[in-house]
Amino acid sequence: MNAGELLSVPRTFRSVISCLLAVSLTVTPALNASAQSVTHADIEACKAQDEENFRKAVAEVTTFSLQKSLENVDYKALVDDEWRKQDVGAVLDARVDIAVKEVREEKSWGNLLKTLAYRAEAQKLATEIAERVYRSDSVTKSIEGLASGVGDQIGRRIEFAAQDAAQPALQCLQAYLGPRYGSTVANLVREDARRDFMMSSEEGSAQVTPGTVLKNTGGGATGLAILIVRRQLANLARTVGQRIVGSVLARLVSVVAGGVGLVLIAKDIWDFRHGVLPIIENEMKSEATKEKVREVLAETIATQIKSHIEQIGASSANRVVEVWREFRSAHLKALELADSNEQFRSFLDSIGPDRLGRLDEVVGLILTNEGNSGIIKRLGDGTLNEAVTKLPEPALQIARTTRSLEQALKWNAIAGVNTAAVVEYGVYREAQPDTFTQNSLRQLLALEDRVAILRLAGLSPTARTTLFDLETNALRGLARSLNKDELSQLTGYLTGLQQAPREQVLRAVAQSPAKLKLLAKSRVRDAVLTSPDQSAAVDMMLRADNGFSPKTTLRDVQLVLDGRVNPVLLVDKHPIALGAALFTVLLLLFMLRRLFYSPRKREVTTTSS
Repeated sequence: MNAGELLSVPRTFRSVISCLLAVSLTVTPALNASAQSVTHADIEACKAQDEENFRKAVAEVTTFSLQKSLENVDYKALVDDEWRKQDVGAVLDARVDIAVKEVREEKSWGNLLKTLAYRAEAQKLATEIAERVYRSDSVTKSIEGLASGVGDQIGRRIEFAAQDAAQPALQCLQAYLGPRYGSTVANLVREDARRDFMMSSEEGSAQVTPGTVLKNTGGGATGLAILIVRRQLANLARTVGQRIVGSVLARLVSVVAGGVGLVLIAKDIWDFRHGVLPIIENEMKSEATKEKVREVLAETIATQIKSHIEQIGASSANRVVEVWREFRSAHLKALELADSNEQFRSFLDSIGPDRLGRLDEVVGLILTNEGNSGIIKRLGDGTLNEAVTKLPEPALQIARTTRSLEQALKWNAIAGVNTAAVVEYGVYREAQPDTFTQNSLRQLLALEDRVAILRLAGLSPTARTTLFDLETNALRGLARSLNKDELSQLTGYLTGLQQAPREQVLRAVAQSPAKLKLLAKSRVRDAVLTSPDQSAAVDMMLRADNGFSPKTTLRDVQLVLDGRVNPVLLVDKHPIALGAALFTVLLLLFMLRRLFYSPRKREVTTTSS
């Protein structure tokens, strides 16, 4: 249906037909364009060995697809539709009346009469009227509104075209990445780029306002393409005015110059005073002139869109490469290994996309401590796969903290389901995994007390095993009461004691941790351990004495005299009693000496002689 046929339709149905026409112009080309395909050779060109050639290949296939998608757009029909919707013709007619009236008031009869006699004067007057009309604010705003309406239609069409262009661009991307990094990486980057291209109609609704940059809600490659197009349409009203004036004048001047004779015949003498103004007025309001204006607008829009197809393709290619670079930056080490090592590339293809972040972290840990050879080694023995696909998050937390994957794997092997508790209590900070068995670690974690657990974790395996002979509550209380050094002293006793005295010390210290001080001195420890009767020695040192007891002291002395207890313990246990006894012995010796070796007896002996 052409413009003339549409005008013959009753006004009631014109809006319906206009809507249907716009939809058909938008959807039908998109469906046709989707059937266009880029050749296999074009996609193969994307396997270029460097990034710059890859970018060029993406730009070429994108540009080709956009050209195919947009080649059937009827710009003239879109302009006609918006012209009718916004009644631009009425705005032009009103502005022509104003311009003609202004010129009549400004020019004398003599000047206007010259336009009847001289072609140059007629052309000059026609030019002045045309410029006043098409450079006026009201006509400029009307054309801006038309451009915005056409922008809405073209914007939606560009969205379809960009989505059509996405498929070959994504194929190109996959062809470039797949052979280098494997299908997992290629698919992940392809998905990121696909989201960048694809926009819903709500996300990418085309809106252009005069003199402003478009509303770009879509973002990404599609949004970038639409941005370029709509920015040009938004600038249309500021640049197309002179083209319209020039195009209209070419016809207007010819009509005015050729119509002077008609004026002389059709007008009376009184109308001569207006010169060729009536002809100019009628011609500028004519449908032929308005059709010429619409043709100029359609041609200008089409030229701008077509001239920017390559720019759109290049911008889309830049965005695709940017998506790839962002991905590469986030997964640099893993991608370098995939590019250089086929075995690693195969492994990368075997893991799920959701594990790529874990792979990056694990690779970083291995490279830090073991280098590239560590990656290859762990690929071979399966520990890389275990770390990436099976290692629980708590174990990975151990790896992060210790900067060692080996530590994480060992702790996970020992702790199993208790790895989270190992992390929660911080056991891995105090001890090495090979100092535990699965059973001893369970016994330690069963205390469920952070202070007690950490103090015991810092002890030697033998010391911990010795302390685990205590009941859980007693051990928890003991570990909370004694610091690490005191626990080490205690275990020093325990490791050298026989079973019976060991249990005796454990029970005593567990009930009263302060008793450990009775055994703290190294000479006491050595004396206890070297006593023939360790039970008697321990009992003597741990016994709580209330004041001096001759009976108890004598019993202890008897133990020493019997050779059952090291004499050193007697000194530590009864220092006062031993001091008093020593003083008594010394006093007795002094008295005996005085008795048998008095000075008077010696003097008598000397005189006699």
